[in-house]
Amino acid sequence: MAILEIRNVSRRYADLSAVDEVSFSVEAGEFFTLLGPSGCGKTTLLRMIAGFEAPDAGQILLDGVDLADTPPEKRPVHTVFQSYALFPHMTVRDNIAFPLKMAKKPEAEIRRRVQEALEQVHLSDKSSHFPHELSGGQKQRVALARGLVNQPRLLLLDEPLGALDAKLREEMRGELIDLQREVGVTFVFVTHSQQEALALSHRIAVMNRGRVEQLDEPSRLYGYPANRFVADFIGDINLMEAEVTEASQGHLRLRVPGLGEVMAPPVLDARAGEKGVLALRPEQARISAHAQTAELKNHFHGTVRGFLYLGDVTVYTVELDNGISMDALLANSAPGRAKFFDIGDDVFIAWRHDAGLFLRE
Repeated sequence: MAILEIRNVSRRYADLSAVDEVSFSVEAGEFFTLLGPSGCGKTTLLRMIAGFEAPDAGQILLDGVDLADTPPEKRPVHTVFQSYALFPHMTVRDNIAFPLKMAKKPEAEIRRRVQEALEQVHLSDKSSHFPHELSGGQKQRVALARGLVNQPRLLLLDEPLGALDAKLREEMRGELIDLQREVGVTFVFVTHSQQEALALSHRIAVMNRGRVEQLDEPSRLYGYPANRFVADFIGDINLMEAEVTEASQGHLRLRVPGLGEVMAPPVLDARAGEKGVLALRPEQARISAHAQTAELKNHFHGTVRGFLYLGDVTVYTVELDNGISMDALLANSAPGRAKFFDIGDDVFIAWRHDAGLFLRE
């Protein structure tokens, strides 16, 4: 059942269309993410849900009720910001209790709810500390506890992990998942980090220039991007201009400039002469010192021009004989071995006929 409905919502600033006729719904208990580059409209949309800004057109409904006439302080919604927005002169306990005191809840209820919130974020031993005595991760936990203590229908999170270092961000991802599962509150999460979105979300809306390009589950977004923008924005990918030369139920035959004929999975309603791009993830491309012609139909000779050692994997940049550059990923299964190939090595790049994807736009 949808708890939040966005219906044809638009927001303009002079000549700039920040949000352009966006529609989607969020299910109760869902971890829903708005993902996109800076300036795509995701934070503006979040601010409209919170009531900090009003849409120029469209409706925002919570539990079926239009929020147009409901001020921010009356909405059963709480926002957690990247900056934490903690009161520096208040203890952890008082920061968490603040929204309950503003709502004039009984003292006994405030004490009970604050203690429950402290336990949920594992900060019972820090209740008398002040914000300046906490680490970044602990401050973020306080902000989350304050956001949840008033039992909102929606928790809005605007880049909440952006101020944390890489290791702490990774730890907080797991804590966010556990916390959301425990409290059952619907999360609407804003981020520009593809990794965060893929790791945390039940569903993701990818935004670009004020519009939703694709809304889907993480695995579908990664494996079946709707267009070139989504393919390029979600993870690493090789994109090559291509033209359909043959379309059947079992496969596509593509002409890729410089590569010649390439096989790809079928696409609905594809037709000969149609132009687009062949999208291939680096992990779908196999790199080898020897040709793999017997097993793989798409195989090409090239030279290693560079590599990125990432610990568990190495990504090789290979220049094919025709000048096209491709990335291929290889797992580092041997301990202490940083690479299998050196710059200048002759290699073969190959991929299965059912790997990759033909995208029309």
